[in-house]
Amino acid sequence: MTLTPRRGLRLLAATAGAFLMGAVGAVALPQIGTDDAAHAQASCGSGTPHATVTGSSGAYVTREGSTTVYSGSDYRAAVQAGVDTISSGQRVAVMASGNIGASTITIQSGKTFEGCGTITVGNRSGRGAIEAINTTDVNIAFLKMSGNPYFGLRFSGTNGLKLGDIDLTLSGGMGIRFDRDAAWNYNVTMNDIYVSGAGSHAVETWNIDGFNITKVTARNVGESGLLIQNSRNGWVGTVDGNNVGAGTGYATFRMANTNGRLSNGSYSTNIWVDNVISRGGGRGIFCVSQSGGVVIKNVDLASNGNNSVLIENCYNVSIRGGTVNGGGEVRLAARTEFANNKDIWMIMTVNNTSVRESPCGENTNWTISGNASVNVC
Repeated sequence: MTLTPRRGLRLLAATAGAFLMGAVGAVALPQIGTDDAAHAQASCGSGTPHATVTGSSGAYVTREGSTTVYSGSDYRAAVQAGVDTISSGQRVAVMASGNIGASTITIQSGKTFEGCGTITVGNRSGRGAIEAINTTDVNIAFLKMSGNPYFGLRFSGTNGLKLGDIDLTLSGGMGIRFDRDAAWNYNVTMNDIYVSGAGSHAVETWNIDGFNITKVTARNVGESGLLIQNSRNGWVGTVDGNNVGAGTGYATFRMANTNGRLSNGSYSTNIWVDNVISRGGGRGIFCVSQSGGVVIKNVDLASNGNNSVLIENCYNVSIRGGTVNGGGEVRLAARTEFANNKDIWMIMTVNNTSVRESPCGENTNWTISGNASVNVC
């Protein structure tokens, strides 16, 4: 279907759906495999792991089968020994809790890591407490982490990375980071990511082609909940943020730096988001710096301290439904250094705040109900 450029405020009508269908590209939606779903339902450390780390403070034991590969007081060394002793296709379960300090656990290709105890971490500048760099088929199936890391988890150059049930209850730092100035990542799966207390972002990604993120929950984090940058071909189930980025321009869900731009330079729809929930904090949704190619099916935004929604220099962005209640205005804006907004569809109920478009974009389409004051082109 070819869209005829139209602009202006529209009443709720059945024709809105026809316009929105034109925004959908031909990129196939990634799917979670049944094996992944079954594994997510299992318990951490269940069955017979190939290696285990057990014990408590000052007395840790790492075993591969019946063979002891480490015994001592160094928790990080015990955990790393467990990772190193297994082969590709095998699993290590860290049952013990402990503190690795300002150091790093490295996971190699093909290995499954289960952090069943709580791993307390320190801050190692520029590094992650757990890293997988230039790897294939790493699976961090379970993880409980506390502390103040530089990055809790750090990745680049991965293919087939899987993150399962991840609980990062932090007192600062960043939760999950995919590096900017490093090799691309392909076919990344995240199941259930929970981050609280990060001073920076809960999850920040760069350079991913093919991602499947079931849920990101962010609580009381300093910057973004889920920040996706220069990535394409993906699906996100739910982003749920409460008190995310308070006093900043960051958002519960932020897309930036050519996110959604395909390798041929087009912005055909290639990213789908089912649901964005945001309460308080900074912005709810923020698309900026030549990003787009996205359909957001539903929003539930309330009392955001900054813009509830801000679309700035983005292309082919569709919000298909949901509600905004109070908080900052819903805004289409533009900076002069990038091309203006183009091909924007906004269908939502907005109450107790305003809706504004300035400057006028190209082919912007509005369907707004509720008591909002509306000033659009």
